Order: sequence, then C-alpha cells, then structure tokens
Amino acid sequence: MPVPVPQQRAVPAAETTYGADLTLLLIEDDPAGTTITVPELSAAAGTRVRIRTARNLTEAGRLLTDDVDCILLDLALPVTGAGPAAPEAGERPQPASERPEPVSGRADELAALTHVLRIAPLHAVLALTARDDTELAAEAVRVGAQDYLFRGELDARVLSRAIRYAVERKRADIAQHQLTESRLRAQENARLERGLLPTPLLDGSDLSFAARYRPGRSRALLGGDFYDTVRTPDGTVHAMIGDVCGHGPDEAALGVELRIAWRALTLAGLCGDELLSTLQQVLEHERQSEEIFATLCTVDIAPDGRRAGLCLAGHPAPLLARRGQPARLLPYEDGGPALGLLPRARWPRRQVELGGSWSLMMYTDGLIEGRVGTGGSERLGQDGMVAMVNERLEQGLAGEELLEAAVTEVRELNGGELTDDVAVLLLGRDPERTRRRGGSAPRSRPASPVAGRPLGAQRPPL
Repeated sequence: MPVPVPQQRAVPAAETTYGADLTLLLIEDDPAGTTITVPELSAAAGTRVRIRTARNLTEAGRLLTDDVDCILLDLALPVTGAGPAAPEAGERPQPASERPEPVSGRADELAALTHVLRIAPLHAVLALTARDDTELAAEAVRVGAQDYLFRGELDARVLSRAIRYAVERKRADIAQHQLTESRLRAQENARLERGLLPTPLLDGSDLSFAARYRPGRSRALLGGDFYDTVRTPDGTVHAMIGDVCGHGPDEAALGVELRIAWRALTLAGLCGDELLSTLQQVLEHERQSEEIFATLCTVDIAPDGRRAGLCLAGHPAPLLARRGQPARLLPYEDGGPALGLLPRARWPRRQVELGGSWSLMMYTDGLIEGRVGTGGSERLGQDGMVAMVNERLEQGLAGEELLEAAVTEVRELNGGELTDDVAVLLLGRDPERTRRRGGSAPRSRPASPVAGRPLGAQRPPL
C-alpha cells in the first residue's frame, strides 16, 4: 500500500529558531530502544520538545505533518509495505536525478532512508545506526541525511544538538538550492530575451534612431510591447511599434513572434494592408486564446525622407514635430481595428507629408495611460503628452535628450514606475546636422530594458 505524502509547505517547519518548540518524529520498530525521555530532551534543548513515534514507514507517513522539525530514522527499519509515493500538488521535492544513489551493495540497507527522503523532501533527517557501522552512516549522509547518530552514544545532549544542526543545515540547503535555481533561471531568461531584442537595420540611411523600452511585469526584460526598424534595398525606411494585450510571458513571446514576422514580411516587399493582413493570420495561429489581440502602427518613410505612409491598427497615432512648429498627432481617423478582432478587416495606408527636418515619435499606450499625480484617477492621455513634448521642444531638446526627458517626466507624473509595458521609438531627419557631420546621421543602439543596468555600451533604460 503506497504511503500517503502529507502536504508540504514551500518552506518547511525547519525554519524554527532557537528557543522555539520542537517536534521530533522517531521512526523505529522498537521505540523503547531509544531510552531518551521527553523531559530529558526538553531540558537539553532548553525548550519544550514533542516526540512522535512511528513503528513503520506507513505510520510515519500519517504522522509526518508540517509542524515536524526533524525526523530520526533507524536505518535498520524494514521497508515492508512501503510503496512509492507521489508528491502532492504544489510540492517541489528534490528530483531523483539530483539525489545521489547509494553505492553498490548498500541500497537495501538504505531503502528506508531513500523512502523517507522521497516523502519528506523538505524536512531535516537524522540517521540512527549501530556504532560500528561508520561506512553506512557516512553513506546515509551522502544520500541525503543531514547527519547520523550512533545508537550506543545517544543521549539527550547529543540528540538535542544534532536536531538543531540538522534543522539549520536543511534550511540552509533549501535556501541555497532556491537561490541557485533563481540565478540560473534569471541568467537563461536574460540571455534569451537579450537575443530577442531588435537591432535596427538602418545602414545607409540619414535618419537618426532612438528607443526606450520597459516591461510592466517584475524582473522581466521583455513585455507585450514590441518595435522594429529596417531599411529595404530601395532606400525606404520601415518602422513599426505594437502592443499585445496583457503583460505576461506568453504575451511577450507573441510580441517577439509578430516583430520577427513583420521584419521578414517587410524585407520580402510587403507593405500596408497586405502586410497587416498577413500579420493578423500569424496572430490568429499563434495566440493562446481568441480574446488575444494586438495593436500596431506602421510607417514607411520614402527614400528622400520627406513623405511617409501610415497604417494604424487600433494603435495611438504617432507624434510629428517639424522644425519651428509645435508637435502634433498625425491623422488617425482612417485607422483600422486591432489585429485579431475582425477576420476580414482592412487597414488603409494614409500618405503623410513630413517635411525637410522632423522628428517622429511612435509609442505604446503605456506611455499615455500613466496617471497624473499620486493616487489620482486622471491619466496623461495623448493631449497631455503632446503638451509635455512641446514644452521640451521649447527648451531646445531634440533626439535622445527629448526622448529621455519625455519618458522621465511621464514616470514622475505617475508618481513612480508605470505598471503597463512602455515602448517609445523616435526617428528623426536633420539634413543640416547630417551635412555638418559629413555623413549619415548618428544612430543609437536599442537601450537595455533592465532598470538601472545598461548593457555594455548601450544607453541606460527608461
């Protein structure tokens, strides 16, 4: 009959501190063989000690509860009737692949221990053995016990000290294991997500480029927002920015898929409605549920940099700032629905005159949905963002400085970090500045999205 496994907490009862009550589960077929009494053990420990006794592993499984601090197991205990036990939901026992196997010829002698370690992966375990069997005792520790005790040397003082040591060592082992797993997971995620960040392809263009990115979910590098910029062989610069509804890792993965699909389709020559229709098919095939949708804004800038085609799929219109003129929102009346909402939707392409010298800011709604003032319900909105950008333009800011100042002020108005994903993309054209520099306009690499930690020579984050 399989031994039932009690519900284990994420952190075991081994978190006891000195002076707290202790509970010891003694597992041996002859409890009278351990002559230590509760008063003796309590006196040695300096606190009240409860002892539970189990004559076999089946009974031990029933008595093994969260308040047990330590298990004292007689290695000579037979395992008859103890079958394999499956872990409870939510429990994270140590996988068998991570636990050393007993050396050849000793597996039978350690069968009781391996069974207890399987059903109590979060409890401290002490092995009790004969005095003259030091090899078996050492093997028990190698397999997973915190310490071993010789029956002939057992007294209240030795047992009390061993319990304390075993509990603290188990607690330290669990904390170290969790820390190692967390670090490895963070490193893997960082490597993966950095590899998925876009690298603008603008070689040969005289346009400047800047971007800021910040995911809304904690300790993430990527969110559901995405952007990209490429230059096709005919000299046209294509830029896009989008937002997948939601903030989890699934939405981040879908955003990356849409960005990569957009780049491939753009380099293949698709544009406007044809491109967005194909992206909608990608979204419909890759999304987790039919409720998932994505907003998108695409811009294709002519080789001379004076005109652009604009397509909006449920996304906020970009902000255009010309030299000597206030910034304004581009027309958005002819936009189409977000991707994934209507099966046969269309997205008209609108021609926009940019002029000779300009800056075009594309952004996701995380930027304009921040609150104005701590605890208030009023949001910044597009009008507030336009007014804020115009104030910065009057101060003479442009390019990188304009983008940095705008995003910083949005966070300050919100009274802290923005909860939604934020992506901002800034393209600009300044022929006079380009001529003074004697070549193409300077372009920045995409910024690291990790708060406070730039990557290499990349610019600091939002």
